Amino acid sequence: NELGWKALAANLSDIAAMGGVPRYALVSLALPDNTEVDDVTALYTGMLKLARQCEVAIIGGDISSAPLVVITITILGNSQKKHILTRSAAEPGELVAVTGYLGAAAAGLEMLTKKLQFDPQATACLDRAFLHPYPRIAEGQLLVEQGVKTAIDLSDGLISDLNQICKASQVSARVEIDRVPIEPMVKAEFSERALELALSGGEDYELLFTARAEVIDRIKRAASCPITAIGEIVAGKEGVTLVDSQGNPFKLGKAGWEHFTTR
Repeated sequence: NELGWKALAANLSDIAAMGGVPRYALVSLALPDNTEVDDVTALYTGMLKLARQCEVAIIGGDISSAPLVVITITILGNSQKKHILTRSAAEPGELVAVTGYLGAAAAGLEMLTKKLQFDPQATACLDRAFLHPYPRIAEGQLLVEQGVKTAIDLSDGLISDLNQICKASQVSARVEIDRVPIEPMVKAEFSERALELALSGGEDYELLFTARAEVIDRIKRAASCPITAIGEIVAGKEGVTLVDSQGNPFKLGKAGWEHFTTR
């Protein structure tokens, strides 16, 4: 159930990050011969639950056999003509902002894999963040309506994903670590590592975007979730610089998930 929900959520989040409206989903499964029917039913139950909430119809797909489980989802959606969020339009002078709070998904993964024991409220928060993320579809559309041109969803970690924007836009970004909105439950249970989890943990599926200060102010007033400005886009070598409240450089050991690298 949780796997089905999260698999669909990750794909819907890509549409949200472009300011689109998801409409249809195609689901293809490759499954081992010993797969239980009940497991497949639970997988689809999780997907259908989220699909209904997001008004997305699962219209088809394919099932085949394979040594390992492979889930492939294709989302079809709509976007306003010439109004789509990309990663390549960030400009010096714009602020960097994020929706919601960060770090809970990575903290949830650690809680589950290490079987850590927290109070019920923290456990529920972190469990939900990792297993049942909710894509910011409405917020993505709001960004488009307010004239934002650049955004990305936070799947690999804030630093890693912001770095993708910097490379695509050929700009640099400065992030003030004290402004990063860390999930309070992460602060409470992972105090010493809370910042690391928020900056590099990944899979929060919040939206990171760039815009002028006045645009961000309008978005804050209209959004149904917190919007936090955490830094700025500047001219310079492509990449992300972290600074403390005094403007001093801050070094973080792990930047985030990198695909196709040796582990």
